[in-house]
Amino acid sequence: MAPNAESSRRDFLKIAAGAAAVAAASTPARAQSASDRPPVGCGKPGDGTRVGLATIGLGGQGNSDTRAMLKVPGVELVAVADCYDGRLKRAKEVYCDSVATTRDYKEILARKDVDAVIIATPDHWHSRIAIEAMNAGKDVYVEKPMVHDVLEGLQVVEAQKKTGRILQVGSQRVSSVVYHKARELMKAGAIGELNMVEAFWNRNSAIGAWQYTIPPDASPQTVDWERFLGPAPKRPFDPVRFFRWRNYDDYGTGVAGDLFVHLFTGIHFITGSMGPNRVYSTGGIRYWKDGRDAPDVLLGLFDYPKTAAHPEFTLTLRVNFAAGAGGEDAFRFVGPEGIMALGRDGITLTRRDPDKEPGYTIDTFPKAIQDAYLAEYRKKYPEHKDDLRTGHEEKFLPPQDYNETEAHTATFVEAVRTRTPVVEDSVFGLRAAGPALLCNVSQRERRPVVWDPETMRRVDDSGRAT
Repeated sequence: MAPNAESSRRDFLKIAAGAAAVAAASTPARAQSASDRPPVGCGKPGDGTRVGLATIGLGGQGNSDTRAMLKVPGVELVAVADCYDGRLKRAKEVYCDSVATTRDYKEILARKDVDAVIIATPDHWHSRIAIEAMNAGKDVYVEKPMVHDVLEGLQVVEAQKKTGRILQVGSQRVSSVVYHKARELMKAGAIGELNMVEAFWNRNSAIGAWQYTIPPDASPQTVDWERFLGPAPKRPFDPVRFFRWRNYDDYGTGVAGDLFVHLFTGIHFITGSMGPNRVYSTGGIRYWKDGRDAPDVLLGLFDYPKTAAHPEFTLTLRVNFAAGAGGEDAFRFVGPEGIMALGRDGITLTRRDPDKEPGYTIDTFPKAIQDAYLAEYRKKYPEHKDDLRTGHEEKFLPPQDYNETEAHTATFVEAVRTRTPVVEDSVFGLRAAGPALLCNVSQRERRPVVWDPETMRRVDDSGRAT
């Protein structure tokens, strides 16, 4: 049964308050208003050990991660790398003029004053830079998905194991007090035995569909096109591909790698799952016919086998980048005793008392049989015509101005200082990225794909791991 509503709410507030207090000890990001927050800069004094930070990839996500991490006292932004000169110039405007800038991330990895790097490049660079950074003695905060291709994953896992470096994937839900509370509710049996998880994430805007603004000065002189391509197929300079890289399989991982992976991260954290063993996905380009090859509509179905951590359950995911109602989303854990919905404003736990009787369907029976059956039925289930059906709803809200990205980056900095392992390490990251990226494989191959979540390998038709 679910915990008592009032005690559950009190417990969550205690958890949230405790998390806020811990984060406040390492970062001032818990101020009550934006005006109270210190300005972003190259570093802030603090009681903790200095952490020299560098960011590789200064697009929207790279800047968001950097701003969040700089709110932790003692973190100093030493250097940044990007293949577009305009972003390097902007870094000096936003952070401080003394920050070192370069097009070549290898220059950053060679610096002795850099302790940790944020990797927020296009996806096709994630694993390569992460491995090189760990081999260079740097701790790594790498954006999701951790890899561009499933086959790269075990190489990252091996590099982290060999070097002993901290690696944390940048899908922030594992550090959120909301998701910690959801995990607690799930373990307490708040919805009964889980049988299904369903989620969708819709958008209806050009920016939401990755039609990012292209700067007017984009040219072969201001963009290091060859460095951007790296391991991707060679082609002539194309500013659309550079600034809207998420639309192209050569550099991005589409809807699955950008959005599904967040949902896998949350599901695996809440349930303790290693992942599904069967993936099926379908979709295509239905609206944004702008030259992209990544679908703008994608649906995924996933089978999760029974484990010691959770029962067998089914997962459904979908994204539509041309949904007329706009930015709708839902994330629901379903069981026979309730539904737990997670959203931007916290958790809603909806429960209804079970029916007092199973009901009957006897209208097609002869009347004598109906009468005899009903007489026996009412002996077992007396009639209560005036009884009201009961149910209740509980809400669990995060603290005001709570920011899970800031909590996640603070977790990373603490791990760098204390050498404490993080939850979302390379193994966790691969188990979230694997089924997400196999959605793209399934959609292209038009067939289900088998995945071994324990060994983190795709399984071919003969049953062999690949």
